Amino acid sequence: MLNISHNQLNKTIDLSKFKSGKNLMEKVYYQYFNRFLLAFAIILIIILFLPWTQNITGQGLVTTLKPNQRPQHIMSQIPGRIEEWFVQEGDFVKKGDTIVRISEVKSDYFDDQLVERTNQQIQAKSSSVTAYEGKVDALKRQIEALKSELQLKLEQTRNKLMQSKLKVESDSIDLEAAETNLTIAETQFNRIATLQKEGLKAVKDVEEKRLKLQENQAKFISQQNKLLASKNEVINARLELSRTNAAYADKISKAESDMFTAQSSGFDTQAQVTKLENAYTNYKRRNSLLYVTAPQDGFINKALTGGIGVTFKEGTELVGIMPAKYDLAVETFVRPIDLPLIHIGEQVRVQFDGWPAIVFSGWPNVSYGTYGAKVVAIERFISPNGKYRILLAPDQNDHEWPDAVRVGSGARTIALLEDVPIWFELWRQINSFPPNYYQPEGEKSMSKTEKK
Repeated sequence: MLNISHNQLNKTIDLSKFKSGKNLMEKVYYQYFNRFLLAFAIILIIILFLPWTQNITGQGLVTTLKPNQRPQHIMSQIPGRIEEWFVQEGDFVKKGDTIVRISEVKSDYFDDQLVERTNQQIQAKSSSVTAYEGKVDALKRQIEALKSELQLKLEQTRNKLMQSKLKVESDSIDLEAAETNLTIAETQFNRIATLQKEGLKAVKDVEEKRLKLQENQAKFISQQNKLLASKNEVINARLELSRTNAAYADKISKAESDMFTAQSSGFDTQAQVTKLENAYTNYKRRNSLLYVTAPQDGFINKALTGGIGVTFKEGTELVGIMPAKYDLAVETFVRPIDLPLIHIGEQVRVQFDGWPAIVFSGWPNVSYGTYGAKVVAIERFISPNGKYRILLAPDQNDHEWPDAVRVGSGARTIALLEDVPIWFELWRQINSFPPNYYQPEGEKSMSKTEKK
């Protein structure tokens, strides 16, 4: 029966004639299993031609759409020492509410009346500025008075010079007249003397003419002295004119120098006033920084620097706050090879961690528990993890995102691309090819229009 020996019984005896042989020989084995395999193969072939939506999956986190809505740490702009807390973790605070009060740790700001005393210094320096301005005005008036007096003095000296010149002309004319008289007297004397020698005139007449000649000679010499004195007065008038100009120029220069000195001192004092005003504003602003306030409405997450009497440096994170109003978004990361397939406005499906979902990445219509989103921003530079960051916002035409989702929770994203047969997708995955280059319909129509 086992066909082990060389003497095979089945070749000599027909086993099909026996009842047991008929049951064994005529029975068909695995009939139902073969039918199952045939039906499975047919279904598998049909499935291979079903449409499959190519997609790009990624892991991300729930965040907020706007930067001012994201969790933040409240820091102190100045170093200080914690004195009093006004909130506790989990409290809701409004914008401007005081969170913590601190005190100064630098000795330069220990004075409680620092602002008031700085204001007094400003007032004192402002008075000095006013005094310097008054001094400058007084010196300006003095300079104007000196200039006016100089004009009068110059006019007076010019008149005196003119008088001296006229006197010189008058004395010159008188000198010429005296010279003429002297010449006439000499002629008459000579004539009388000649006539007296000839006996025609008496000695008395000669003496009279000699006396008259001597008088004319004396007048001529006197007139010469007057002319020289007049010329000397002209020279003196010119010297006085020059001396007056020099004297008043010196006075005016000294007054202008004093005025410029007062202006310089006033400007220096004004600079000190400005510096004090700057310090006054800084001190007032610094006093307001002793109360750390909430920058916006939100909830206190965690006190990062706790306790009383703890000192810290400027820029130290004191407490974390989560804004009360925010628009949820999801940040996800894609590989550089998939980045050209992502476009602004692209539809993406999102699955949130901890939220029940049944996901078929290739058949989004039969998935359950996923929510619609759209691409609103694509990072221009690669992230430290070697991928590009994509920001997703809720799709207004889809179901609203759950209210229970919190910022910071995980999310899985599925970016939907082209529809291809399943066999093509399997072939692509086996060969590690990227998805088909995908471009939204809107961008396709725009590119065609640009080409035309």
